[in-house]
Amino acid sequence: MKRLVLCAAVIMLSFSAAAADFYVSSAPELSQALAAAADGDRIVLRPGEYAGNFVISKKIKLKGSPGAFIDAKGKGTALLIRSSDAEVSDLGIKNFGSDLYERDAGVRIDEGFKNVRLHQLNITGPGFGVRADRTENVTVENCEIRGERKMHVLDRGDGVYFNYVKNASLSGNKVLYTRDGFYFENTDNTDSRGNSFAGLQYGIHYMFTRGDRAQDNKARAVIGGYALMSSERIRLENSESQGAVEFGVLLNETKDSIVRGNKAVKTHNRRGRRELDTEGKGLFIYGAGANIVENNTFEGNDVGIGIALGGEESTLTRNRIINNRLQVRYVGSSRLEWSSGKIGNYWSGYQGWDLNRDGIGDVPYQPNDSLDRLFWLYPQIRFLMESPLIVLLKFMTAKFDFDKDKGVTDSYPLIVDPDSVSAERVSNERS
Repeated sequence: MKRLVLCAAVIMLSFSAAAADFYVSSAPELSQALAAAADGDRIVLRPGEYAGNFVISKKIKLKGSPGAFIDAKGKGTALLIRSSDAEVSDLGIKNFGSDLYERDAGVRIDEGFKNVRLHQLNITGPGFGVRADRTENVTVENCEIRGERKMHVLDRGDGVYFNYVKNASLSGNKVLYTRDGFYFENTDNTDSRGNSFAGLQYGIHYMFTRGDRAQDNKARAVIGGYALMSSERIRLENSESQGAVEFGVLLNETKDSIVRGNKAVKTHNRRGRRELDTEGKGLFIYGAGANIVENNTFEGNDVGIGIALGGEESTLTRNRIINNRLQVRYVGSSRLEWSSGKIGNYWSGYQGWDLNRDGIGDVPYQPNDSLDRLFWLYPQIRFLMESPLIVLLKFMTAKFDFDKDKGVTDSYPLIVDPDSVSAERVSNERS
């Protein structure tokens, strides 16, 4: 008899410990389910509108059915997460508040709560799409985040805003019409892969971050593609910026970082002025420390690579600098060697030769001379640039190496476009 009672008790405990499913159809039912749910439970929203602002305070899963969405009616944060180990998926979230000071967001993870996963969300509103402060292990994947297109870009919230967040993963997301696509401040080891950005300020914006990585991302029609600012040990790889206004990649007071295998094409500022150095740049190095820039393509930009107020310690090799209106702008008087291990870069404007057929130009390439730098420093005399005397002086400068110890020099320019070599190698391997 005692054994039967004990078995019955164990069976009751096992049933009570099992996760429960709550199916809800209205905002009041959702509020009641959020209050009644225990850790491990799941709440499923049936199709329809759920008006209001809601709080997750348990380790639960909140899942939407097709057509289910939360509408915050223009006020506050739509969904506030105050629990670790929570998950939200397959849900529409819209019409949250626009007060950035109050941190209005589609989804906000409160300070100290970690291991939160957000996936398959469709978030639309003027504030932050997703915001998290002082937490770790946040996952945002396969979400579409859309800001308010009619607002001025600087008045919008960011698609994802992380502040003092460690070990976050963001993959497969699409971000449109926000301020920045992803804004990371004081973060450590964020990993951004396969995301796309359009119609916003910067695709990914790093500030005071450490050890972050971005790979296989795409930015279209943005003010700037990828801004690496006051950060260290960032790896930006195999990502693309097309049709930006100010820059494809910015290295601003950033050090010990790697920029590899990226493409920055057609960066153009239609209001840019040469005398103010506001033209669109494929790569802009501004006051940066030592970084590695290799195997990138900078093509069809106003300026291929611009460098100012430092950045002389960076290593540039195996890059493709092609058909930019101005290949390089560097006003400083130091000599910068843009090659490493006797391997330089591919320049569309190089007219040297390769007599020993080792793939390296026999004559160093210098994209600018002293006259170029003179005109940048004193733009009021640029009308002289095409005069016969200046043309003769530039010819003499090139012939007699008057500038060999100043400006940018690539002592080992590549003769053959690395992209065409790679394409030919892949074709041969496949055949």
